[in-house]
Amino acid sequence: MTAATRRWDDLSGPALVAATSDRSIAVVPIGAIEHHGPHLPLRTDTLIAEAVATAAVARVAAQGVDAWLLPTLAYAKSDEHYWAPGTLWMEGTTLLQQLIEIGRSIAQTPVRTVAFVNGHGGNVMLLGWVNRELRRRFGLRSFSMGSGAGVAGDGRDGRPDELGQGIHAGWGETSVVMHLAPHLVAEELPPRNVPERVAGLTHIGFNAKPVMFGWTSDDFGADGVIGDPTGANAEDGRLIFEAGVDFVAEALIEIDGFEFS
Repeated sequence: MTAATRRWDDLSGPALVAATSDRSIAVVPIGAIEHHGPHLPLRTDTLIAEAVATAAVARVAAQGVDAWLLPTLAYAKSDEHYWAPGTLWMEGTTLLQQLIEIGRSIAQTPVRTVAFVNGHGGNVMLLGWVNRELRRRFGLRSFSMGSGAGVAGDGRDGRPDELGQGIHAGWGETSVVMHLAPHLVAEELPPRNVPERVAGLTHIGFNAKPVMFGWTSDDFGADGVIGDPTGANAEDGRLIFEAGVDFVAEALIEIDGFEFS
């Protein structure tokens, strides 16, 4: 262990209590172990969330924010990929209870703030639920945010146009993994698989569309890809990753100064 460590689990219990205060922020990366087509590793979401959170914590700590990196949570709510061998997932209620118990444990320290950095879309609504539970039960300030890697190709500058539907194993995620761990990306990329019929709807859809719907990834094709990985490249991945680090670091700075009134 070095004096400069920002890893929660590098410290002993007494050292953690001595090093933290009610202004400290516990940063929890959360991802998933799930099918990402035939070309990306099962740990894609975990890899991205951990890398972004690690870089952001280092950056804000250098600027005086007392942020601490907790171990990454890999098993998550990935039932949209239940059909695919290799996916390791738990029921939403199981994950909810685990996150509540992690919050309860954090509340046993001087730390009063927790921030989840999430790399998997299937966790988003659950984390919103968790934020309120941790506030109500333990008085923690609780926040959740994406890792910034959920970017769809817009058809400009050589990027594929994913029609806002590049949500899984498409251009964005594939590019980021090419940047972070190129040895984990298969040489042959699967073909474009953008659900154009859904993209053409006004209200029903992903992301910003106001009407949600139940789906599993094989509803859109046997590969489980929703997007267009064919134009992915490491340089775009670097830019997406760096933008994600910028976003999370800026969010942590705001969280550091956040007050309810």
